[in-house]
Amino acid sequence: MASNHPGQCCTTGVKHEGKTVGEILKIGDVEAYVVHPASKSTEYGIVLFPDVIGHKFNNTQLIADAFAQNGYFVVVPDIYHGDPAPLNPPAEFKLIDWVNGTTSSGKAGHTLERIEPVVHQVIKWARQEKGVKRLGGAGYCFGARYVVRELQPGQLDAGFIAHPSFMTHDEVTKIKGPLSIAAAETDGVFTIEQRRDTEEVLRKLPFAWQINLYSGVQHGFSLRGDPSVKVVKFAKEKAFQQALDWFDEHLK
Repeated sequence: MASNHPGQCCTTGVKHEGKTVGEILKIGDVEAYVVHPASKSTEYGIVLFPDVIGHKFNNTQLIADAFAQNGYFVVVPDIYHGDPAPLNPPAEFKLIDWVNGTTSSGKAGHTLERIEPVVHQVIKWARQEKGVKRLGGAGYCFGARYVVRELQPGQLDAGFIAHPSFMTHDEVTKIKGPLSIAAAETDGVFTIEQRRDTEEVLRKLPFAWQINLYSGVQHGFSLRGDPSVKVVKFAKEKAFQQALDWFDEHLK
């Protein structure tokens, strides 16, 4: 296993302040947050696969906006079928039950089999209907796995992931493009051992790769970290710059 299953750390954090500029629209039956660069060009695109808080989370939309401000057409799909996990949920909320569909609500889960068709639909839309010529994938926590799985010819051309969960060793071995990873010093989901295992896999592949380790922060720092804490704010901003530099290098 290249990363563990998500835990309670995947739902805790701070909501960031800021006004978003994109729009919510439908891609077939899939809702998505979409934002264009100032030029309105769709030549270079990014699909941002969100953490479990989903596509309407202000933090996620602000990151999408930041990519757009740097020249990218960005789409954040609702990969959770209108059922995101809550931010800072009560103690009785069990994320693994939400994933597996075993909560008392009776709602369907959020397994690979339910999510991946949405991923494929959105990538196809970006390429065929929006005319994206070079497409990157940015994945945070739970969403990171889908960047790794779709880093294939005709799907994603480059990938960036931050503090991944559910990602498997086998999935990493099968990537067919450049991958950048932002990792936290303290992370029970993407552990030291799993990070080193991932590095060993990437070393054997013929694609560019990068793993940046940020000290003093925990799982979720790049999306849900507290910007009032200096070390967290620094790491969060540098992780975004890491992603932006990676896409500028490998997409443009």
